[in-house]
Amino acid sequence: MAITDKIYVKNHRQIASQLETSIPKGAFSGATLDLLFTGEGIQKLDSATRDRVLEFAEDFLDCDCDNNPYCGHPEEKFVTYILELRAQGFSPDAIVDVMTDDYMVYAYTGDIRSFLDDAVRQLDAVEALADVDGETEMAQDAADARKELTR
Repeated sequence: MAITDKIYVKNHRQIASQLETSIPKGAFSGATLDLLFTGEGIQKLDSATRDRVLEFAEDFLDCDCDNNPYCGHPEEKFVTYILELRAQGFSPDAIVDVMTDDYMVYAYTGDIRSFLDDAVRQLDAVEALADVDGETEMAQDAADARKELTR
């Protein structure tokens, strides 16, 4: 299961009440995206919630694809966001706090920790395969990225 499947809308019941409908907890579920990011849905939200929803939309849903927001780019951007937070030195607990503050979404710390562990293992594999293939630059890039995630 992808990490974006484990990202949840904070205060989702309060938001559902404001929208006068039920919404799934998953931030990247199709129904959530449809309800939160249509013009009529967003107008019903209080100003603080609306601001965070708009920031989320601007940062992750801004894509020129015909299938946006269902093209996979929002999930890719969010994964990059998590990895960048870790590279800046944030712990898994702090990453959850930052994403909640920034976008009113959250994840369980264990899920973030597991995702980061998987990322480090994948970078180890990329480095090893690149070494075998004689791709020195690729191996170094993978090693550098791994070091950023493990400091």
